[in-house]
Amino acid sequence: MDVDLTSDQELLRDTTARFIEAELPLDEVRRLSESGSRVDGEYLRRGAELGWFSLLVPAAQGGGSVSGEGLVDAAVVAGERGRFLQPGAFVAVNVVAHALATAGSPEQRREVLPALMAGAATAAWAVADIFGEWRPDAGVVAAPSGDGFVLSGAKGLVHDAAAADWLLVGAASNDGPVQVLLPSSAPGLTVTELDGLDITRRFSRVTFDDVVAPGSSLVGDPADAVRALDRQLQLAAVLTVAESVGAMDRIFGETLDYAKSRIAFGRPIGSFQAVKHLLADTSLLLEASRAAAVAAARCVQREGDDAAEVASIAKAFVGDSGIELAQSCLQVLGGIGFTWEHDLHLYLRRLTTDAYLYGEPAWHRERICTLFEL
Repeated sequence: MDVDLTSDQELLRDTTARFIEAELPLDEVRRLSESGSRVDGEYLRRGAELGWFSLLVPAAQGGGSVSGEGLVDAAVVAGERGRFLQPGAFVAVNVVAHALATAGSPEQRREVLPALMAGAATAAWAVADIFGEWRPDAGVVAAPSGDGFVLSGAKGLVHDAAAADWLLVGAASNDGPVQVLLPSSAPGLTVTELDGLDITRRFSRVTFDDVVAPGSSLVGDPADAVRALDRQLQLAAVLTVAESVGAMDRIFGETLDYAKSRIAFGRPIGSFQAVKHLLADTSLLLEASRAAAVAAARCVQREGDDAAEVASIAKAFVGDSGIELAQSCLQVLGGIGFTWEHDLHLYLRRLTTDAYLYGEPAWHRERICTLFEL
C-alpha cells in the first residue's frame, strides 16, 4: 500500500510502523501467541490515538482521516499491521464503526461509536456461518418479536469475539437481511473460542439461543440492509487485502536478503539462475498484489459502480497470491524456513487465514460471476 501515497499518508504509514515496532514488535507478538495471552487495552487505546478506529467515520461524528480518503488511509494502517502480524480485530472494529456512523441510531452513535473510536471498547462483526458461507445473513435467523427480533443459529470465524464488548450480527428475517448490535453479555449469546491455523489471532464461534434483539438494537433500515452489508463486505475485503500485502512485502524482503547473504558453493544462492527466476516471479506476484490492493482501496473509497467487482477481484487474486508467495519464499529459505524459530510459518499461517477471511478466492470469483447475471 505505498503506491502514489501523499506526504500525509506516508507520515501515517511511518508513524504506524514506529508505533508498532515500539509497542508490539514481532518478538512480542510471538510471545503472546505462544503464551495464549491477549494484547492489552493500552495498546488499543494508543492505537486509537493515531486514528486507527476512526478513519471510516465522518469528521462530523468525531472521526476523520489524514487525506480525506478514509479507506485508503485505513488500508495504509492495515498494511503496516500485516507487516508486523499485529493481533486484534482492526478490520472488524472499523467495519462496525462505519456501520454505526452511516446507519446507527442516535443512541448507538452516542454511546457505542465514541468508545470504539477511542479504543475503550471493541466490537466483532459476525458474518459467516459455521460452514464458511460469507453471505452476511447466513447462519442466524431473526424471528419477529414485538418491535425487535429473537435470534437463533450460529456464526463462525468471528474475529476476537471473546474479547469484544459488542457484536454486529447479520441475520436472515422474513423480509430479508437485518443487522443488530448486541452486547457480548446478552442472555443466550455464547462465545466459544476455536483453535486456528493463525496463532497470532483469535477466532470464535458465536451461538445464539433465542437471543432477544430489541428494536433499539437494529442498525439501519432493513430495506437498505442488502446494500449496507455489501458495502461492509467490500470494506472488509479491502482492508484484509491490504494486511495481506503488508505481510507479503515483509516476508519477501527477508527472503531476498537471505538469498543475497546465504553462501553455497562459494557464491550467494541468489546468483543461481533457478533462484533468480523464482525470486523474479515472486517479485512480480508481490507487485501485482500491491497494485490490486491500491486499485481496490481507491475504487471502494469512491463507491464506484464497479466497487463490488474490483473488491472481489483483489480479494481473490491476493488470496491466492499470498499463499503462493509464502510457499515460494519457503523454497528459497530451504531448511531454516521449516523451523519453528523462523517467522515464515507465522506469515504463511496469516496469509492462508487471510485468504479465507471475508470470502475465500473461489467464493469471490463466484460472486463476480453473479454480478453479471442477466
